[in-house]
Amino acid sequence: MKALRYSYIGRKQKKRIFRRIWISRINAASRLNGITYSQLINKFKKSNIDLNRKMLAQIAVLDSSTFNELISVSK
Repeated sequence: MKALRYSYIGRKQKKRIFRRIWISRINAASRLNGITYSQLINKFKKSNIDLNRKMLAQIAVLDSSTFNELISVSK
């Protein structure tokens, strides 16, 4: 019974943990470009750039030139 309860809780926590990781990756990459995470997300919303945090984190880690282009487009 305890194992079932812990596995249920773990499935919920995994989503929170991954979101925190994605946000920290985006924040680190955006600070290299002189902008904070919250400012970046705000500019993306104003520019109608609809990318979720998972995809933004992947772009920031794997393809920094594309991430820089996204930042310049949003400005």
